[in-house]
Amino acid sequence: MTARAIFRLCVVLLASAFTAHGQIVTSLAMTKKQYLAGEPVLAVVTITNHAGQDLTFHGDPRKPWLDFVVKRDSGTLGIPSGRPGFGAVKIPAGQSMSRQVDLGTLFPLKDQGTFNVYALVRTPDPGGQGFTTNRAMFNITGGRPYWTQKVGVKGQTREFRVLNFASEQNPQLYAQVLDDRTGMPISTFSMGEALLFRKPQVTVDGSQIMHVLFLVSPTMWSHVQVDVNGKLVKRELHLRGNQGDPSLMTFGDGRVAVANSQLYDPAAVEAARSKARKASDRPN
Repeated sequence: MTARAIFRLCVVLLASAFTAHGQIVTSLAMTKKQYLAGEPVLAVVTITNHAGQDLTFHGDPRKPWLDFVVKRDSGTLGIPSGRPGFGAVKIPAGQSMSRQVDLGTLFPLKDQGTFNVYALVRTPDPGGQGFTTNRAMFNITGGRPYWTQKVGVKGQTREFRVLNFASEQNPQLYAQVLDDRTGMPISTFSMGEALLFRKPQVTVDGSQIMHVLFLVSPTMWSHVQVDVNGKLVKRELHLRGNQGDPSLMTFGDGRVAVANSQLYDPAAVEAARSKARKASDRPN
């Protein structure tokens, strides 16, 4: 290849790189502004391809095509605790792709504070230098403990917590499990919106499962079970029984069940409604 041909090839590659940068639109948004310590911190990156041709984004663990930079309000740069592992993604011409990422799997975000984040998207051109998205801010807070209890787990201690937290939405109850040795959350997640004019009921059964019963509508209660690792074991809905509100009952063998209630099965209710509609469709 002559020097002139090499020069022309370099010009074409450079022009392609600038075209890709100018014709790819990116944005970053957080799913909400406030998170409880330990719950997933979800960011959504959207890439729109206006390059006029299909683009395939790919990278490797040392230089991924999608990366993030997190800073505290003090300016301290967040040190990654994990490597992003995003596989290759093809975006057809004229279309968009969104990727939701839990920043808590990439950075240690269990401390309270204010943070900002932006994403780095590396284009599929030979240089692959990439460009940054907009910045987004979010807060991590501790919430207000409604109920706590410590339990022993194989020589260690875990702490169950039920937290009352309201950010941009209605008041919600959160389940949280702490490592008592470090004081850091192992898991935090929302159990759903709660009507707090009825006091939530919480207890731990003989198998170290936390049971939470709380009102979610004027006639319906939610029964949530959480294990010592902060995993959701079971979630059920109950209707009011004939003798008042549902309640948690502990048996002599350590079992816990919901008393004075009717188990609500959405599938069965929909099947009954469908059957009723078919009967009403019959001619007189």
